[in-house]
Amino acid sequence: MILLDTHALYWLATADKKLGRTCRARIEQALEDDGLSVSAISFWELEMLAKKKRIEADDIGEMRRIAIDSGIVEFPLDGPTAILAARLDSTHKDPADRFIAATAVRHRATLITADEQLLAGIDGLATQDARQ
Repeated sequence: MILLDTHALYWLATADKKLGRTCRARIEQALEDDGLSVSAISFWELEMLAKKKRIEADDIGEMRRIAIDSGIVEFPLDGPTAILAARLDSTHKDPADRFIAATAVRHRATLITADEQLLAGIDGLATQDARQ
């Protein structure tokens, strides 16, 4: 199972070249195998970024619909994930990133991310650099 960090999802949706060739191939394979996922919190994060004009996106709801319709599994934020997020290494202060990391750990997914703090390691979290 592969779980996309918010920026990796955005890069995939916008065909951004920042998403590396190796990751793109892994994502395509995961999609074929019904093993590509995203945390629901990523759509909240994208909406907040769009609202602040930090990303170009007209309709995050439409982006979500396209992602789900294409076969990406959306994991909800639930109580066990929230508790795990609170228990993760506290060096990462961004709550959305902690929820995303906890979602990956709970579902035994490899997190595709370019976040240096997440790539540096959290116990139990498998990662791959999205830029590769």
